[in-house]
Amino acid sequence: MTDSPTILVFDSGLGGLTVLREVVAARPDAHYVYVADDAFFPYGHHSEDEIIARVVPLVGDLIAAHKPDLMVIACNTMSVSVMSHLRAAYRVPFVGTVPAIKPACAQSQTRRVSVLGTKATVKREYTQALIRDHGQGCEVTLVGSPELASLAEAALSGNAISDGDIFAELKPCFVGNPEDATARTDTIVLACTHYPLLLDRLIKLAPWPVNWIDPAPAIARRVSDLLGPCATDLVQSGAEIVFTSKRTHTLGPALTPFFGGRVPA
Repeated sequence: MTDSPTILVFDSGLGGLTVLREVVAARPDAHYVYVADDAFFPYGHHSEDEIIARVVPLVGDLIAAHKPDLMVIACNTMSVSVMSHLRAAYRVPFVGTVPAIKPACAQSQTRRVSVLGTKATVKREYTQALIRDHGQGCEVTLVGSPELASLAEAALSGNAISDGDIFAELKPCFVGNPEDATARTDTIVLACTHYPLLLDRLIKLAPWPVNWIDPAPAIARRVSDLLGPCATDLVQSGAEIVFTSKRTHTLGPALTPFFGGRVPA
């Protein structure tokens, strides 16, 4: 399968699996390497300078080891901090993950949008610039969740997570008059790739219905566009998962749906 492109998907942990799932569906011809930087997780607890110092050389090591044709940075916190540095340092094409503020504001009917991300993501200048450039007059509420990414990781690993713990992270997103559908939040941007892992729970716990914006499908379309036409005559290629902590994963069947049914090595 020498003509099968290699796509490396990089995240702080397992949240990027929600992006991987969409990319695999769009490009079944590719070989996939998923790298979780669990040794540095969660990224939302680190400063921008710390993330840059960590990620730029680590990506260089990953490129040397796996020789990807394209890299997906499947982490909002990472993307809003280091994308310009990565593109300056390496020739491999990068696709980042940034808060989907533009489409959220374009579709909001009440003009009240919340962005749910890590504390690091919501305070970055990149995120503020997205609001200035694409807010379209909406009232945008930034919600920095300290624990939701960790709760999502724990849930995927099979641990019981209480509704109360999830709702505490979610509640600040809901702004306005609960009794007036025209004067309350109607759109929430999931600005961390971990959060779609809990989407069913988020929908259930929401005090009123909202539109949830997940950028993963748009990322998958961008990846496919950059790679060019999908080869129809290639047998499905393989997949592997790497943890920077060097731990051996024990998730087994929980991972295969994200890899399109493949069992990652």
